[in-house]
Amino acid sequence: MASPPPTSTPPVAGRCASCGSELAGKFCSNCGTPAPGAECRACGAPLTPGARFCHRCGTPAGAEAFTSQRGFSSALPWGLAAIALVALIALVAGQRFGRSNTPEAAAQANGMPPAAPFASGAGGGNPPDISNMSPAEAASRLYDRVMGAHERGKADTVALFAPMAITAYEMLGNLNLDQRYDLGRIAAVAGDENMARAQADTILAQHPNHLLGLILAGNAARMRKDTAAVRTYHDKLVASVSAERAKQLPEYTAHENDITIALDAKRP
Repeated sequence: MASPPPTSTPPVAGRCASCGSELAGKFCSNCGTPAPGAECRACGAPLTPGARFCHRCGTPAGAEAFTSQRGFSSALPWGLAAIALVALIALVAGQRFGRSNTPEAAAQANGMPPAAPFASGAGGGNPPDISNMSPAEAASRLYDRVMGAHERGKADTVALFAPMAITAYEMLGNLNLDQRYDLGRIAAVAGDENMARAQADTILAQHPNHLLGLILAGNAARMRKDTAAVRTYHDKLVASVSAERAKQLPEYTAHENDITIALDAKRP
């Protein structure tokens, strides 16, 4: 079943589909949005006029292609180290602030000995040092941080960690479908409908009935208030769930709660 046609107004010839500026090349000189005939600077795929991301590889449409794999590889450790440092500082600061109002903190202020710490992995103890993790592990940990804050209604924490999480996933390079869903979900809770939609389109282009791709596409449609598209993706999700779950894909197990919530949601 094909994805529903876009509902946006067709771009005016000779003008940028995003900001309306006059075009003088294949990319808008004002905002970087691709014009007709533009190609992805990373993989060379044709870009849809007005798109912000390549539907083949997910690279930002206005981004310069990496000059070489060696250059990217040399920049990766430094970028991840910077992300890890900022994230670690924020995690430590958040935990210290939270502990300042606990009974344990009050007891220590009165000269009483601190309670014994939780064992590692039991939900307490010191925050993890993501600088010692692999790039994929660091990105996954930042995803958990953003989504946990979103579920608790902590918009300020989402605003702080979402850009770092998005950067961490983009630096991984060739994302698998599970990672693309993670990136799209982070973008969605951060309010970036275009990035969420681009990741959903990429997932569904490779796997048209992928449950997470359908969920993400529906979320993006809901963000742009396209009720008809939300209904279409929900119906396709319901129709595909039995056959898809039988495949026992790892990402379905990891995101089973997301799938259950989407199926239980009332049809638009």
